[in-house]
Amino acid sequence: MGKNAILRKVIESGSIPSMIFWGPPGVGKTTLAFIIASDLGLPFYTLSAVSSGVKEVRSVIDQAAADKKGAILFIDEIHRFSKSQQDSLLGAVEKGIITLIGATTENPSFEVISPLLSRCQVYILKPLGKDELLTLLGSAIGYLENQINKQIKIEESEALLRISGGDARKLLNALELIVGTEARKDPIVITNEKAFDIIQEKLAIYDKSGEMHYDVISAFIKSMRGSDPNGAVYWLARMIEGGEDPLFIARRMVILASEDIGNANPNALLLASTCFDAVHKIGMPESRIILSQTAVYLATSPKSNASYMAIENALEEVRHSGDLPVPLHIRNAPTKLMKEIGYGKNYKYAHSYEGNFADLEFLPDKIKGTRFYDPGKNKREDELRVWLRERWKEKYKY
Repeated sequence: MGKNAILRKVIESGSIPSMIFWGPPGVGKTTLAFIIASDLGLPFYTLSAVSSGVKEVRSVIDQAAADKKGAILFIDEIHRFSKSQQDSLLGAVEKGIITLIGATTENPSFEVISPLLSRCQVYILKPLGKDELLTLLGSAIGYLENQINKQIKIEESEALLRISGGDARKLLNALELIVGTEARKDPIVITNEKAFDIIQEKLAIYDKSGEMHYDVISAFIKSMRGSDPNGAVYWLARMIEGGEDPLFIARRMVILASEDIGNANPNALLLASTCFDAVHKIGMPESRIILSQTAVYLATSPKSNASYMAIENALEEVRHSGDLPVPLHIRNAPTKLMKEIGYGKNYKYAHSYEGNFADLEFLPDKIKGTRFYDPGKNKREDELRVWLRERWKEKYKY
């Protein structure tokens, strides 16, 4: 957004493309959308993917089409839109009836359909650092002092910064909460101890739609990853008591089962997937029992992130080396011409060999011998390591 920055130039040109802001909570995605609309003087419509559907989207598109000046449609949490809801945006975006600005905390590559993503520029918003948060704090104090006609002194700011975790919304809410609690005093003096005492007292209740949503699910995931079933069921209880969507909890456990347990215990993914289906069929309050069983099982399972790291390593290689050609001997050869020019030549059908294994190169020549999967150190993957070593000898050095 600084001088000569790409996004600033686009806004100053007066003609912006549809775009998606991707970043953690409280970094200014919604604020930036409001600033753009205000600066360009265009009609501005806003929808939340949590509470809006295809009907609301079409209503906004009809209003924008009738206006004929073009309009900005801002959709918060666009990753929560279903495929059909996202499809309903395509025509209006393509025709320029609306300029779409979406905000998401999730990777848009996974959560936004390809046709819509291809029509949008993606801008990544990074977490706010200490300097940015202190600047924001100074502005907020000046604003509040004018509002309440009292002096606000920040003697210590470390607690406020820790509470915020880089989230501007958390920082402002915490400041406002402290000032409101201390409203009878003049001046209002804020220290680390006072900040922690007031915030912990006021925010003890879990709020599924507020900032603690991300903190509590993070604590839940980290408890299971850290093999602590007691921590896992405590944070699970906090979410259940706070009214969290049980399918959201189950979905996160499915991800953890693969990311943090993987082949150290393949049954973890099966149980987590079954949990998701069962919760969907049964509903609350009985689903709390299913969620608890699964959380305890995942927490007490052996851990491995080897499969997760394998795909991350492979993706990094693909981004680095590009689209390397597929070796001829493992290419498909459906036509006579393809066979004549070498497609599929010297391919060895594994089941025709002893042990259903044939020593063959499956990677492009430029990266042959590269090992992406490194089995974790647990009983199950120790067995896999031996199995791989027996077959691949020194090639991958297992």
